[in-house]
Amino acid sequence: MESKEATNSETLDHNHQNSHEEEDHQSNEANSDPSNTKTESSLLSSSSSSISQEEILKAVEVVERNSVAISESFSSLFASLRVALSEVTSSSVDHVQCFNDAAGRLQESALDSATKGNLYINSCLRLNEEMRGIDTLAMQLKVLRRNVDALDTAVNSVVRLH
Repeated sequence: MESKEATNSETLDHNHQNSHEEEDHQSNEANSDPSNTKTESSLLSSSSSSISQEEILKAVEVVERNSVAISESFSSLFASLRVALSEVTSSSVDHVQCFNDAAGRLQESALDSATKGNLYINSCLRLNEEMRGIDTLAMQLKVLRRNVDALDTAVNSVVRLH
């Protein structure tokens, strides 16, 4: 596209230069022959206006070609942006789905761990309650053992006496 624009600019500059050279040449000829000044003046103005119109038409054509090239470039750019945005959006959707899956699994694992932790704590609390009863039972067994020991001593003394 740049080479097109450079060529178009060069063409416009070249045409502009040629028209100025022709105007300079015609004005030099008109100044050299005073008898033809009126006729050449009218020819010069009509010739000058036709050259200006040609230059304008050529410039318009160049602008038109450049506009078409720019619009094609913008169309291509927007198409590329559309594809890139579509890919990024698709990728983002995939990442969000992956994140949701990972977060869901983490939530399930956390819930499972919390449930198991609660069961363990409840088991420990029940064991603690049962151990309190064992302490009382142990005290009762100590008392019972003292009683048994006392009874045994009494039985042994009675048996020795007889």
